[in-house]
Amino acid sequence: MPDLEVEQRADGVRIRVRVKLRASKSRILGVRERVLEVALTAPPVDGQANSELIRTLAVALGCGKSVIEIVSGAASRSKLVAFAGLTEAELLAKLGQ
Repeated sequence: MPDLEVEQRADGVRIRVRVKLRASKSRILGVRERVLEVALTAPPVDGQANSELIRTLAVALGCGKSVIEIVSGAASRSKLVAFAGLTEAELLAKLGQ
């Protein structure tokens, strides 16, 4: 995977995520232009896609949903996602970088 842009903060890390909706399977597609791409089965209705994104990331990273927060872009396909308590090295290792 190409390098993912990770912003290290005192309380954890933040990354940019681009979602592709109405996919056949929810999964992490990889990194493109330093942004994590994630396919989601959920439609963009009533926050279903955002909930599915948090579930998909939690499963892929082996962490609880409570440590993941959509900081900005809740109504957009491009989002800024925060992971509380994780370091850049831990996040990249879990993503296989």
